[in-house]
Amino acid sequence: MKFAIRSKGDQASNALADTMQRYLFDYKFINDEEEPDIVISVGGDGTLLHAFHRYYDRLDKTAFVGVHTGHLGFYADWLPSEVEKLVNAIVKTPFQVVEYPLLEVIIRYSDGTRETQHLAMNEATVKSLDGTLVIDVEIRGEYFETFRGDGLCISTPSGSTAYNKALGGAIIHPSIEAIQVAEMASINNRVFRTVGSPLVLPKHHTCVLRPIKDKRLQITIDHLTFVKEHVKSIQCRVANQKVRFVRFRPFPFWKRVRDSFVADQ
Repeated sequence: MKFAIRSKGDQASNALADTMQRYLFDYKFINDEEEPDIVISVGGDGTLLHAFHRYYDRLDKTAFVGVHTGHLGFYADWLPSEVEKLVNAIVKTPFQVVEYPLLEVIIRYSDGTRETQHLAMNEATVKSLDGTLVIDVEIRGEYFETFRGDGLCISTPSGSTAYNKALGGAIIHPSIEAIQVAEMASINNRVFRTVGSPLVLPKHHTCVLRPIKDKRLQITIDHLTFVKEHVKSIQCRVANQKVRFVRFRPFPFWKRVRDSFVADQ
């Protein structure tokens, strides 16, 4: 089996990554940074997001597993003290693969520039660099509302516990194929009106955002930030691709939610 290890880069993460690599070499595993069968992320959820974007073009061939060296993560579910146990599981145990939905974002331009396509594991956000964001929202090809405010966040179910939650969005189980649209400080008065609630869209519903004015937009895809001009539309929907995670033991999502947000530390 071919593997790759992505480290957060701090001393503790690098040491763990080196240890795991030595163990896997002892079992005749092959280190392949270009075409790995399994990617081991050592750090936190941010490290796994970086790993996902490194290998997003081979999601049907590569599966991920995470070791967290900081706070408890939603993607990195193994402890540093469990490294030997994880290596033994990788080497000796037929593992299960679970798949989580992704967000597809297609940006089209009014100046004829070629459209750009992105995949997000957590979320995409849209903001204006020139004041209030004014943007039409279409759902399934029909006008829904004109949003005015700081911005919009479009998240996946697995990303619903991140920025989306901070905006008052719902937490969605990652087995549900959907995306969620949450508002950032919308303007609501007698003149301007938005729905004022997060929207959960199923897989077969597409959301298209159309800027009213040709302003510069700041668009994020997970941890990546882009400044785009001449944006005609931003299409958001559940992607055909999915991210694959290696599972050697149960991964109870609601227990992880409770441990992260409710339980006493």
